Amino acid sequence: MKILLAVILFLGSLTAKETLTIYTYDSFAASWGPAPLIKKAFEKKYNCNLKFVATDSAIGSLRKVQIEGKNTKADIVLGLDTNTAELARKTGLFAKQHTDTSRLSLPIKWNDENFVPFDYSYFAFVYDSNKTKNPPTSFDELANMPKNFKIIIEDPRSSTPGLGLLLWVKYIYKDKAGAYWKKLAPHILTITKGWSEAYNLFLKGEADMVLSYTTSPAYHIIEEKKYQYKTANFKAGHYAGIEIAGMLKSSKHKALAQKFLNFMLSDEFANIIPTTNWSYPVIKTKKGLPKAFSTLYVPKKMILIDGKTVEKNRKAYINEWLKAISK
Repeated sequence: MKILLAVILFLGSLTAKETLTIYTYDSFAASWGPAPLIKKAFEKKYNCNLKFVATDSAIGSLRKVQIEGKNTKADIVLGLDTNTAELARKTGLFAKQHTDTSRLSLPIKWNDENFVPFDYSYFAFVYDSNKTKNPPTSFDELANMPKNFKIIIEDPRSSTPGLGLLLWVKYIYKDKAGAYWKKLAPHILTITKGWSEAYNLFLKGEADMVLSYTTSPAYHIIEEKKYQYKTANFKAGHYAGIEIAGMLKSSKHKALAQKFLNFMLSDEFANIIPTTNWSYPVIKTKKGLPKAFSTLYVPKKMILIDGKTVEKNRKAYINEWLKAISK
């Protein structure tokens, strides 16, 4: 009997599928996000199990991995961006990846031994054109809007869009960034931990504008046939958000994890991104982008601060912001 049981267990171990675990932000893992379609396609291709674990933000996913350390169940962290890449790299938790990035079609050249990009967009303030007839076209105009004009932003300590806004303002105003935040502070209705909470509050009518992406209106056009949601287009340029994924050194499934990083640069993955994560894929595919994307505003100037510069100054920038908005 014991021999028969041992044989059954052995045969079961031979047929057991590998499970790849990915930590990511809540909207990516949501039922309406990219995760379900990506899971289905990847599992079919590699005969494995793909598990997404959601946190309230990508930075939250990184913090979770840091707390868990070598005991983390995560194989990959997905959803950080170029502004948080150095923060992640400094943890020493991420392995080198070996992905062919020759197909990449990004606004910048890509060369990173730890991280692979999977989508991008530009940070922007989204508004309802039925309610806001004359949106601001610069940060100065935003700060000078009527006193009752309110915006919702995300916290740069916990949110990649929040950090993107912080860097966007810093790029524009440099040593006068603190003074600008003081001027803008009365217009800030609330500061949320992550993007989902902020956007949901905006859609409920809590504020006039919300920090999101230039590609966000595509969702409303394609899914809801609503055309009133627009982005406030700033003449000085928009800060880019390029999202990345990285494999952990502690992963027990590195070969499968590398296959997933490779898969992110496939047509199959790229074609899922536009109508689920509402961003641009990082490669061009035969299918191309949905028609609605041709109606979106594309900034004439892309703003992006080098990741090492960001990490060197991130705490100082955040402290400057906290000091300015708390007064």
